[in-house]
Amino acid sequence: MAQLFPKRIGSRTDSRSFDRVEGARKGAVLRRFAGYLAPHGIRIAAGILLTLAANAAALAVPRLSGAAIDQITGPNAVHYHKVFAFCGWMLLACLLHAGLSWLLNVLAAGLARDVTRRLREEAFAKLHTLPVRWFDQRQAGDIVSHLSYDIDAVGESLSHDALQVAVSAATVAGSLVMMFTISPPLVLVFAVTVPLNVLFSRRRAKLLHPLFKARAASLGQLNGFAEEMLSGQRTIAAYGQETPVLERFDGFSEDAVQRSYDAEYRASTMGPCVRFINDLGLALVCMAGASLYMLGEVTAGPLTLPAVTLGGISSFVLYSRRFSGPFNELANLAGELQSALAAAERVFTLLDEEPEPPDRAGAPEMPPAQGRVELRGVTFGYDPAQPVLKQVDIQAQPGARIALVGPTGAGKTTVINLLMRFYDPDAGAVLTDGREIRSVTRDSLRRQYTMVLQDTWLFSGTVYENIAYGRDGATRDEVIRAAKAAMVHPFIERLPQGYGTQLSDDGVNLSKGQKQLLTIARAMLADANLLILDEATSNVDSRTERLIQQAMYRLMRGKTCFVIAHRLSTVRGADEILVVDGGGIAERGTHEQLMAARGIYYALYTAQFS
Repeated sequence: MAQLFPKRIGSRTDSRSFDRVEGARKGAVLRRFAGYLAPHGIRIAAGILLTLAANAAALAVPRLSGAAIDQITGPNAVHYHKVFAFCGWMLLACLLHAGLSWLLNVLAAGLARDVTRRLREEAFAKLHTLPVRWFDQRQAGDIVSHLSYDIDAVGESLSHDALQVAVSAATVAGSLVMMFTISPPLVLVFAVTVPLNVLFSRRRAKLLHPLFKARAASLGQLNGFAEEMLSGQRTIAAYGQETPVLERFDGFSEDAVQRSYDAEYRASTMGPCVRFINDLGLALVCMAGASLYMLGEVTAGPLTLPAVTLGGISSFVLYSRRFSGPFNELANLAGELQSALAAAERVFTLLDEEPEPPDRAGAPEMPPAQGRVELRGVTFGYDPAQPVLKQVDIQAQPGARIALVGPTGAGKTTVINLLMRFYDPDAGAVLTDGREIRSVTRDSLRRQYTMVLQDTWLFSGTVYENIAYGRDGATRDEVIRAAKAAMVHPFIERLPQGYGTQLSDDGVNLSKGQKQLLTIARAMLADANLLILDEATSNVDSRTERLIQQAMYRLMRGKTCFVIAHRLSTVRGADEILVVDGGGIAERGTHEQLMAARGIYYALYTAQFS
């Protein structure tokens, strides 16, 4: 709450300053959103014309009704032919209003569809420009909430609420003009009710916006927690942690429910209060209209007030209801409008996030790497005040197999993040073939590497498509060859449609080991001289691990490889083993050399095989 609301305001000046800031922020969001409407100028102009035409048809009905009433000229004196004629015109006006309103709704729905599609595409594209650090600091569910809930709220408000606002504005203006043509003195009644409505609505809107903004943020946190827990459902069940997880979820849910209740409760008071003010205005109109009807024509000095007919009073009452009706509707829409405004602010905040720093001006593409990789005096920390690596030096010659081992959290994966330039070092330099990697484009640098990570990633598609993802234009023979090298070809052949078998989201219909094998096959297909294996065999059994290692040795021949593994049996054949501990390289050497040294590596190895 402290981030969303200011501390208790100590003076009226502070209050005005806060109101100005909030008003400027909302104004900026609305101006920004207007930029998304600008390309649709023709449709908006058509919508304005349809709104005016539909309202003109609707506004004709009260006038025709009053004219029909005025055909009663005395006891048993009714001009029925004229009454029926006016009723026919009223029916025609109602049909015309209904048809034009339908066209207007269709137009608004199409406009909302195109605007939300653009917003969603821009937001998704923006996510691909953001640095890895940004994703590390946020929950996946909260990010998805921006793409789904927030943008849907904006689109729904545009197709319904914004249309209602436009129609209401036209109705208020048209009704006011028609009331002036009937009796200007009666219009003075609204000099009391309209300012009351405006002042009340403005004060409530200032209160509601931060409440709905807080609700949107709370729902994002709830979605993030739910997504995180659902992805780890098996682990939760295995450790019997269902009750603590449910308690935490209840806490997030209670916070979201309470914030939603606070916002909706405050918003719910607007409709009844505005309706009361409008009903008060209607009562005053009836009293004043009856008085004018009984007085007839009134002359006061040079001013003459024409008499008001019974039909005129009836029309005026109907117009006054149309005039006040939009205030009721807008009051009821206040919550939805504030919710949409808060959602739009969250979306624009995402779009305004700082992207990954651009490549240096004129940075060239990196040519195919020969395979020499070096870290010189590299210092880095995800929090600069707490470095993970300190003055680290690593040298890998072309074709070398470098293993990174050490306790969890020592910084092994951090080295990989720096090699791929997911992060830049705080000090020192990372070089490939003697070239500082910040001097070339990121995209060309990352294309030099093939990666197999701890967390397997498969997309919805066929087995063939998931393997072929490793290289554009790969042939079927090349895909099958990579699958055989990864020892996964026999398993694929046993699938119902073989390589054409459809995988569900993230390959949930496969075992962890099978998913790991498919990602290894994908890596084998990629033609790169630099290979990163981050726990590449951590999810397969010992027999499959040995088969993969044999294939890996054939694949890695002539390539520079970085292997991270907690299972030290997978790195015994490495050309050099680097023990990462305490923010630096604590030990380095071959398996035999490190075992003979009886240091950290020896302790880790013997602990695994004792």
